[in-house]
Amino acid sequence: MNERYIAFDVETPNYLNDRMSAIGITVIESGVIVDDFYSLVNPEEQFNYFNVQLTGITPEMVADKPTFSELWTELEPLMSTGILIAHNAPFDMRVLAQCLGAYGIDWQPFATYACTCAMGRACYPELSNHKLNTLCAYLDLNLDHHNAGSDSRACGELLLDYMRHGLNIGRYVRRYDLLQRRTLRSL
Repeated sequence: MNERYIAFDVETPNYLNDRMSAIGITVIESGVIVDDFYSLVNPEEQFNYFNVQLTGITPEMVADKPTFSELWTELEPLMSTGILIAHNAPFDMRVLAQCLGAYGIDWQPFATYACTCAMGRACYPELSNHKLNTLCAYLDLNLDHHNAGSDSRACGELLLDYMRHGLNIGRYVRRYDLLQRRTLRSL
């Protein structure tokens, strides 16, 4: 439990899923949530009706917010300090990689991550599905679903629950190639 984990969640403005309209980060250290971060993000792209309905984020809400590139100076010190954790992590990892690439940000070629959805299947196999809202309802965790700050916090709380249940988190750690935008087979 001495690892540092960075639970994060992103919302996107459209079906391309290559930019963020919001990001939430929850930092877990030594088995305790120690920090939360949330920001709307100006994606500098069009919004789809579906995404606006899903997230509640409109173009007007992000018009004066920082772009991903501007926000990266705040994000990078958090994202670089631990294993990244997300629910349905390949989605969030791909959006992160797409944003890094779109803005020409040279961060690191690989990132280690784990998925709380995959871990949830192992920890709670009796559930009919392992969506974030299903797991949170089952465990009575607060969730304002599709709010990146709430989703990252819930993801962090799920991770802590899995740890309390003795789940070996290391079995779920993967390596993501940020340049090729794909999960690699081994660490």
